[in-house]
Amino acid sequence: MSYCFSRKTDLSWNDALAAVTLALEKEGFGILTEINVADTLRKKLGVELRPYKILGACNPQFAHRAIEAEANIGVMMPCNVVVQDFGDYVQVAAINPMVAMHSVGNADLEEFATAISARLQRVVEGF
Repeated sequence: MSYCFSRKTDLSWNDALAAVTLALEKEGFGILTEINVADTLRKKLGVELRPYKILGACNPQFAHRAIEAEANIGVMMPCNVVVQDFGDYVQVAAINPMVAMHSVGNADLEEFATAISARLQRVVEGF
């Protein structure tokens, strides 16, 4: 089982970012954080990187249930979705929570991880 779901798209960088945000909203997620990795690396290290953003997505209902089941689970949240521009195509990738939650060893998280994985996989497969 892979640690992430990924898909290439012919959408432009900006269109892919907008489409990912909309697809996440349709699956019940909001964007808590947006990290522009390329800008950060340029400012901090003086290096150039292709357009690369990390969107920190959160589904509040599932987040609440996960925190109730495992007090420290917040170290694994939010669900990260990466959008990066390789020039010939844009790639959308999302964490597979089934892999991440398995390492916790709490059976109460299995239902949560299965549901979130299915939602994130639908988001990515939409591209």
